[in-house]
Amino acid sequence: MENLAIYMFLFLVTITLIITYISAHYMKTATDYYAAGRTIKGWQNGLAITGEFLTSAAFLGIAGLIALSGIDGQIFSLTWFASYLVVLLLVAEAVRNSGKYTFADVISYRLNAQVIRPIAAVTTLIICITYLIPQMVAAGALAKLLFGIPASWGILIVGTLMVIYITFGGMTAATWIQIVKAVLLLTGAYILAFLVMAKFHFSPSELFGAVLNTKGVENNVNPGGWLKSPWERYSLGFSMLFGTAALPHVLMRFYTVPSKAHAQSSVVWVLTFMAMYHVLTFIFGFGAAVIVGTSVIKSLDPGGNMTVPLLARAVGGGAGTFGGEFLMSFICSVAFITIIAAVSGLCIAAASAFSYDFWFNVVKRGQQTQPEQVRTAKISAVIIGTLAILFSLSAQRLNVAYLAGLAFAIAATVNLPTIIFSLYWKRLTNTGAVIGMIGGTIVAVTLVLTGPQFMGKQALFPLANPGIVSIPIGFLLTYLGSIFTSDTDAAHKYVELSVRSQTGLGAE
Repeated sequence: MENLAIYMFLFLVTITLIITYISAHYMKTATDYYAAGRTIKGWQNGLAITGEFLTSAAFLGIAGLIALSGIDGQIFSLTWFASYLVVLLLVAEAVRNSGKYTFADVISYRLNAQVIRPIAAVTTLIICITYLIPQMVAAGALAKLLFGIPASWGILIVGTLMVIYITFGGMTAATWIQIVKAVLLLTGAYILAFLVMAKFHFSPSELFGAVLNTKGVENNVNPGGWLKSPWERYSLGFSMLFGTAALPHVLMRFYTVPSKAHAQSSVVWVLTFMAMYHVLTFIFGFGAAVIVGTSVIKSLDPGGNMTVPLLARAVGGGAGTFGGEFLMSFICSVAFITIIAAVSGLCIAAASAFSYDFWFNVVKRGQQTQPEQVRTAKISAVIIGTLAILFSLSAQRLNVAYLAGLAFAIAATVNLPTIIFSLYWKRLTNTGAVIGMIGGTIVAVTLVLTGPQFMGKQALFPLANPGIVSIPIGFLLTYLGSIFTSDTDAAHKYVELSVRSQTGLGAE
């Protein structure tokens, strides 16, 4: 199996490297590097954004949660899909019209850029690193199963490829790799779902019945198997629903399209592709619980991240058969490419935050040539990739879907209030935005670090995901900081930003 998996993986990596090589020839300006030259069509961007979200958390983590802990894991599928309705209604068109490369462009249009951009850069780095870690963790687990090598080597492989893609190919390479990955993943998912349902005569009721009749997982069809408290469900769902609209790498995607119409159509396509995938996740989770068995899943990975590959081997013919090993190799290889593509998008968002928001706009005050801007971005990508590898090596036993949920909570607490108030509230002040972003970061990170995932039974904060508490606090801090201060310039510029965000007049 290992040789077959290696050949398949190398074939897919070769395709991505060819894409990177071709993309490098078209990367001549900062716009090419950060925004793919604004040449990506709506359906292409929709596939790319779908690729961003069909990460290891979606492809591996959700199925693992459902298999080991029950239907609670489906909350990720439901809220990730619904979150794009929030994106469509509130931010897609407005962000595309109001910025140039990053979400900091939107908020600094009204506010003091020299103050707000460094803060935005730091919060973006925190969110991206938090989201990068679960992808790298999943890469390590996959490498152990796929190639028979230590998990740490898998993390190093993904980190190295990520840096290569972003350094040489920029956003163009990241976009097309995401598109290829999304197509491969959707294809593999439907093949796997077909084979699983064939075991149950294509009857969902028969699948559920098999779960009810399987010892050890018979209660998995009921809520509460993973999230015991309803407040945990509300908090996680709240974070996922609103966090998407504030994720830096998602917001950057809207700058790659040529117009606001393409930005809107991107989201419609995302909803379509996301629905196509997430309708299958319960099939993978319950199918694995019955066909593979939870003890086998836990023996390879306590977090359940190997559920889908093991299911692929089982329905393909079983261990030792060509069909089983081939399907497992294909699913693992696609999952590995999935991770590499996902971390590439996150890496370019983090690199852009430092190189564009902080270095170019604050340190250099806009005085850099195009080649210098691109060079700074490439150096940033190498540094951030290195940090992501180091952090990931210390978090290898956690479920990747859970870790991804924390990134959403932090994004919704820190970035979302400032984005929403910048676009829709005249009274927002520079002081309010600073208090909201800094205070929100402190609150979100503190609640995460003092929660049960890090402190166990000694946790000071009772919820594993802090979103239901931290997100309202983020909005409240920004609101209070604004109503008790004044900012005439921000109020005047609100009218300009409002016209620009709604009409597209003056958009880059």
